[in-house]
Amino acid sequence: MNYKDINTLGELKKSGYKTLSVKDEIRKNLVEKIKSKDPIFEGIIGYEKSVIPSIVNSLLAKHDIILLGLRGQAKTKMARLIPTLLDEFIPVVKGSEINDDPYNPISKFAVDAIAANGDSTEIEWVSRDRRYSEKLATPDVNIADLIGDIDPIKAANQRLHYSHEGAIHFGIIPRTNRGVFVINELPDLQPRIQVGLLNIMQEKDIQIRGFNIRIPLDILMVFTANPEDYTNRGNIITPLKDRIDSQIITHYPKQLEDGIKITSTYSWTERDKKKKMVIPYYFREIIEMTAMQARSSEFVDQKSGVSARLTISSIENLISNAERRAIMNNDELIMPRMCDVISILPGITGKVELVFEGEQEGAVKVAKALISRSVREIFKKYFPDPLLKKKKTAAAEKEIKDPYAEIIEWFQYGGKVNIKDDMTFKEYMGELRKVDGLEKYVKKFTQYYESEQELASLMEFVLDGLHQNSKIAKDEIDSEIFYKDMVGSMFTQGGNYGGYEDEYYK
Repeated sequence: MNYKDINTLGELKKSGYKTLSVKDEIRKNLVEKIKSKDPIFEGIIGYEKSVIPSIVNSLLAKHDIILLGLRGQAKTKMARLIPTLLDEFIPVVKGSEINDDPYNPISKFAVDAIAANGDSTEIEWVSRDRRYSEKLATPDVNIADLIGDIDPIKAANQRLHYSHEGAIHFGIIPRTNRGVFVINELPDLQPRIQVGLLNIMQEKDIQIRGFNIRIPLDILMVFTANPEDYTNRGNIITPLKDRIDSQIITHYPKQLEDGIKITSTYSWTERDKKKKMVIPYYFREIIEMTAMQARSSEFVDQKSGVSARLTISSIENLISNAERRAIMNNDELIMPRMCDVISILPGITGKVELVFEGEQEGAVKVAKALISRSVREIFKKYFPDPLLKKKKTAAAEKEIKDPYAEIIEWFQYGGKVNIKDDMTFKEYMGELRKVDGLEKYVKKFTQYYESEQELASLMEFVLDGLHQNSKIAKDEIDSEIFYKDMVGSMFTQGGNYGGYEDEYYK
């Protein structure tokens, strides 16, 4: 159908066009997507087997929906994707404020226009983008904003009595008639305003200022909210909750890889196109694991949640530190080093709510402890666990040699490594090569690197992994890192000899 060729109600009738309710329209298009096996909600990661099937079931049942979950669980993004299931265009009476269906007008304006002009009534085609509205619930939202009120200026200009239907100024919900309307953070809406939604949810109509009229709306309502036991700002009133057909629980990524995909999709990593950027995969894993550790930490308020924005900010800060070094040293390659990991702290400290015990320790210490645990976990994916007990072979009563023995012994004999985050690659690699056996050991794992720069980063990863497993000590002074012997560090005041989390988690 060529929409541009249909401009009047008569032409629309001749075309055989039939209108559907918004929920029937979404259902029809959803069924077609399911049949063709097309992606239903593109860009949503980790919900394929949980949240998306629940939303699909609800839309097939023509339900109004509430998405309930902690911060940063893509609730608003999911809601904004539902309008993609609408038709590309629908016809409305031209000039209508509430998208009147030409076959079934509900506003006085549209009814009068069709009564006066019949089949000559002009129509226009509205795109799906114009059929979506969204409102963030805040304490100052009132009934006039959502539903409407009497407009005295309109009444005066048109010389209408205040009881005349033409004096109504429609709110955002009726203006979304025949579309999808979303209210974010529903508990923040005052209870008396929530009451005003009851008729819309059940009887599908609105009343304004006690007028003896009813305007039947055709609308899909979608709400988002944090769990009620989290927010102290308000609750969803029971009658409204009862009228919302489906409550769908969202969640954080359950798999590390899903979280990494989300972070990679929404973080700004493409910086200077003149410089090559390489981000070893284990840096992404460390950052994502830090968020997962925070979501189970006893120092973090689990009712407030830890959003994906933590990992997005963290990876961007990590890259920025590497980029700053590349600019200072006029390097063509931007690549993070383990010494850069400390730069992700600003992306963590402002995004986790701490419980009382966490507040006592301080946000920075808790964040460092989370990073420390994360490095320890990811290190074991790439290299042997330094804490595994030595085993004896079946054939001989000889103990298997500790693969890190040569490295640790070098430190025991007084070796020290001093790494600064602004070092040139030559200085950086030279400092790491001082450690006996380190380069030789890391070179066994050729599958993890493709260049000298990646090899050097892995070498520092091994040192940090040994530190996090209490095999060597590590001190941090501003932007400098010192790796040294564990025993010697124990007698040095301020030495961080056992990893950040030791004093909190052991």
